[in-house]
Amino acid sequence: MNSVIVTGDSRGLGLTICNCLLNSGDYFVVGLSRKRTEDIQILEDQFPDNYIHLDFDLSNPNDIQDFYQSSLKQFGPYVGLVNNAGIAYDDIITNARVIPLEKMFRVNVFSPIMLSKYMIRDMLLHNVHGSLIHISSVCAHTGYKGLSMYSSTKGALEAFSRTVAREWGERGIRSNCIAPGFIDTGMSEALSLEQKNRIFKRNSLKKGTEPQDIAKTVEFLLSAESGSITGSVVSVDCGTI
Repeated sequence: MNSVIVTGDSRGLGLTICNCLLNSGDYFVVGLSRKRTEDIQILEDQFPDNYIHLDFDLSNPNDIQDFYQSSLKQFGPYVGLVNNAGIAYDDIITNARVIPLEKMFRVNVFSPIMLSKYMIRDMLLHNVHGSLIHISSVCAHTGYKGLSMYSSTKGALEAFSRTVAREWGERGIRSNCIAPGFIDTGMSEALSLEQKNRIFKRNSLKKGTEPQDIAKTVEFLLSAESGSITGSVVSVDCGTI
């Protein structure tokens, strides 16, 4: 069974990705998030041999080395990492505050980088051809008012992924990003229906992006069928313009 880490497994897109990979029957999924939820318990009951959840707070990237050695390493060797977890600090730049900005970078950039470090080392140790997938955002490419700081974390993640692809491609390790469009999940629950409809009008299909479509793209990028794809940003955004 191929082991894969998925961060942010407790809800939303991360939960959908876990469901997709587990239902494929091809993966042992190690899910990471801050706390156990009812949805996680359902997954554990449904896939007792293929899924395990581990509590970990990604706002503490300095702890990742010890966490890999004490908890993650035993479930390898790993063929994939899905850096999905993220938090949004929404505000216009003239209101920027360092403390929430730093926390967002720890979760959205620093922890994905450190997890990638130990996954690549794990793949090299076991001579595994692996795939790193980082969930970016359409807002890294198109402007949204109030998301300049959040967008900067996703832009950093994309730049990181491209260079990792160059560094490790000859060892059979690929790195790609997926840039979803607007998804109606917990991160957007504060928006009114009018605000959501205004966002939908900016894309070609005039609707929100389906989490299942992103999850299936993750599954594809983990598989050997995408073996020629690396250093790319795959847009799954309903044709956002």
